[in-house]
Amino acid sequence: MLKSILKTSSAAIVAMSLGFAAAPALADGHGAKMNIVETAIASDAHTTLVAAVQAAGLVETLQGDGPFTVFAPTNDAFAALPEGTVETLLEPENKDMLTKVLTAHVVAGDVRAADLIAAIEANGGSYEFEAVSGDTLKAEIRDGNVFIIDENGNAGQVTAADLAQTNGVIHVVNAVLVPK
Repeated sequence: MLKSILKTSSAAIVAMSLGFAAAPALADGHGAKMNIVETAIASDAHTTLVAAVQAAGLVETLQGDGPFTVFAPTNDAFAALPEGTVETLLEPENKDMLTKVLTAHVVAGDVRAADLIAAIEANGGSYEFEAVSGDTLKAEIRDGNVFIIDENGNAGQVTAADLAQTNGVIHVVNAVLVPK
């Protein structure tokens, strides 16, 4: 489980008012204490993601300087994939495919909830951006909640936002984004 202290900031207030879950920050107010991988490892809700990152050989990359923005699917999100999908992706011969799926959840830079919401609003209700995988993701606000949509139309709701890390930020999503 994430060990966290709820920090109130203008971004968190904006995020909460638009349907994000309250954003627990692993920080002392200005600086985070853990990197993206360390935080994922500390989360009981992200054990499948951690196993996938390890199998893809992305641990060192995601512990790097960044900054990175990670849309982190929960264990439940992975469990919702068709039966056998996770097991197949974790097989060594499918490392390239697994890497593509995982990097479809990563954006170069530090994208905070308030910035993402502002971009959605400035672009008429939908904002497209590129994942590290090269795939296009889209962000929209639906019924007061922020969703990240992959190129196949699969949408993951952001359930926790602005989890500050030493090398970027994590936003928790309730679906796995699948690249084309």
